[in-house]
Amino acid sequence: MRQQDVRLLTLTGIGGVGKTRLGVQAAAELSDECADGVFFVSLAPISDSALVIPTIAQALGVRDETNQPLLERLKEAVRQKQILLLLDNFEQVIAAASYVADLLAACPKLRVLVTSREILHLQIEHEFRVPPLPQPDFAHVADLAALSQNEAVELFVKRAQAVRPEFCLTAANAQAIAEICARLDGLPLAIELAAARSKLLSPQALLARLGNRLNVLTSGTQDIPERQQTLRNTLEWSYHLLGSQQQQFFRMLSVFVGGGTLEAIEAISAALKMSEGVALDGAASLLDKSLLQAVGQEEETRFFMLETIREYGIQVLSNGKEAEKVRQAHAEYYLSLAEQAYHEFDGVQQSAWLKRLEREQDNVRAALSWLLEPGRTTKGARHVEMALRLSTVLWPFWGLRGNYSEARSFLEQAIAVSEGAGASIRAKALYYAARIAHAQGNNDRAEQLCKESLALYQELNDASGIALALHHLADIAWTRGDLETARVQGEEAFEIFSKMNDIASVAYMQLHLATLAIDQGDYTKGCSLLEESLNICRELHDKSGIAEALTNVARAHFLAGDPTQVRPFLEEGYALFNEMGDKESIAYCFCQFGLLALSQDDLPEARSKIEAAVELFKEMGQQHGTTTSLSFLAKVATRQGSLKEARNLYEESLTVARASDNRLSIAISLEGLASVIAGETLPGESSQEKMWAARLWGCAEQLREGMGTPLSPFERSFYNDAIVAVRGTLGEKTFISARAEGRAMTPEQAVAGFHKDLPV
Repeated sequence: MRQQDVRLLTLTGIGGVGKTRLGVQAAAELSDECADGVFFVSLAPISDSALVIPTIAQALGVRDETNQPLLERLKEAVRQKQILLLLDNFEQVIAAASYVADLLAACPKLRVLVTSREILHLQIEHEFRVPPLPQPDFAHVADLAALSQNEAVELFVKRAQAVRPEFCLTAANAQAIAEICARLDGLPLAIELAAARSKLLSPQALLARLGNRLNVLTSGTQDIPERQQTLRNTLEWSYHLLGSQQQQFFRMLSVFVGGGTLEAIEAISAALKMSEGVALDGAASLLDKSLLQAVGQEEETRFFMLETIREYGIQVLSNGKEAEKVRQAHAEYYLSLAEQAYHEFDGVQQSAWLKRLEREQDNVRAALSWLLEPGRTTKGARHVEMALRLSTVLWPFWGLRGNYSEARSFLEQAIAVSEGAGASIRAKALYYAARIAHAQGNNDRAEQLCKESLALYQELNDASGIALALHHLADIAWTRGDLETARVQGEEAFEIFSKMNDIASVAYMQLHLATLAIDQGDYTKGCSLLEESLNICRELHDKSGIAEALTNVARAHFLAGDPTQVRPFLEEGYALFNEMGDKESIAYCFCQFGLLALSQDDLPEARSKIEAAVELFKEMGQQHGTTTSLSFLAKVATRQGSLKEARNLYEESLTVARASDNRLSIAISLEGLASVIAGETLPGESSQEKMWAARLWGCAEQLREGMGTPLSPFERSFYNDAIVAVRGTLGEKTFISARAEGRAMTPEQAVAGFHKDLPV
């Protein structure tokens, strides 16, 4: 307002954001520069644009006592005066904007500051969007001094103290207050109304009630306008200022969770048979009226409502007759988008589609949740089929992002009500649910689902589906230590894909057979198959396949005892996984980087990388990765001399491996435990711990022989010194006898006996 070219400034924003307060503060600071005064004109009581000039005239003391039009009389009175007019709540008399323009044109020293929920659309106008208060920094909630400086928190505490003088910010209530301010979008009115409840409710209790914030946020205060006595009144005021078509558009937009693109808004508007151009014009209008926000992301603009506004919109939508149609159109659009993304995942646009689905994740969840509502799935097969289709095409996204629990929940819900659905989509859903159950270590459920999927694919004579199901059954057999079945089923799937000339799937089956060969100690065969797979994936520009092949080549070289060849393959593969945001594969790369550092005696780097892997795997609930990374971290701890920590880590790894019946991981954990207790010296024990080391090695040895998975050169080098030391302590005869005892034990017997004789 101090700039010479700014004579009309409109403060815009949603009701309750603090426009009036900011306007009054700004006017007060400018009062010294306005020789003839600052005048506050409240337009809230009027709704007739014709009354704006009389209201301004009254505030300025200009009387309507002549036959001259009042606007002309007002111009004469103000023409040579240095005045600042603060016109508050202009939105309901927006048609009077031309009068403001006339006044400014006739009065060169006049300046006007307007508060309004929408702009006046005048050429001379400058706009300042009043933002909500900044949200608290949740990373530093424990720092009460810093948190108290946050404007939203400061306002809450100040208003709470007005109704409860002893109220203060404490370590006990800081998190709840910060979350309240965030849940209320930093809107001052909402925060004030919430704080007023502090007379009866603690911040924690108040936060728990904010699921229905429109009913909670009311005030008994009588000296504020009625429209601001409840948050609902404030929003209703804005809603009723809209025309009927704008109201319909507003209700439709409330279905978007986390916002939507113009493309999505246009598609749903068209599905609802709204008039052409309503999306663009409607979005522009609601932006002008501060009911909608816009934010740019790369080349895309997203439109979204603050959650307090959206909650009101959803309630208005639900009270009408159009809710079903709006939600149906929303679900259909996001199903179409997800299906398009699914078909692009193996191509060069994979990363772009992953990012797009990431941005639309809340909308996809909302669509799936709506489709799976109990009352809806009983109305017919349409919604069930849509839910099955949506949950299956989302698997690549969920898998790459490590969202296993969410994926399994939606898929299992859809499968549970899918009895009458088409066999093809049901088979696909069963297959993906099996993959998730396997990743989470539930092999029995995975096998059951996968066999049901295979049976349906066989009924349909769907060769590709049969091969997919066989491949996954091979993976389950592999986890259980039945590598022969894993090989036979894998080769069967490979043959089917080869006959179909499905080269992309052929490449993935080569990956399967290659890693199987590596586990069986045939590194030459493994690397040969990986090279073939890599060549195909490079031709297809399949980033995921390229990265899988590269990192497995790195793993083969490492296990074969040739660490010098590892880093180039590993780094190229990791870069691709990182670009895609593939959390599971990134975690496996961290494991390999950690083992490489361990082999080079860089123990801090080894620990850092493998700890990061453990955290990621646990976050995802990925059981194989969890048991594997824990055993690797135990190796680092062993090398660092932290034998107690190493034992605890191997114990944890063994627990996870046994729960998921992962036979190779069980063997690895037993070998690790043996090496740790071989190095321990326990009070009161003679050679008992060394005997158990030999028994555990024997049990692991018997498991490996049964699976056909020998110790790799790397693993052998890690345990050799410990085995030699135990042989020397016990003597050859006793060592051989103890190892033979272990070979005769099941893993369960070995663990039980070990825990009995050598408790933690």
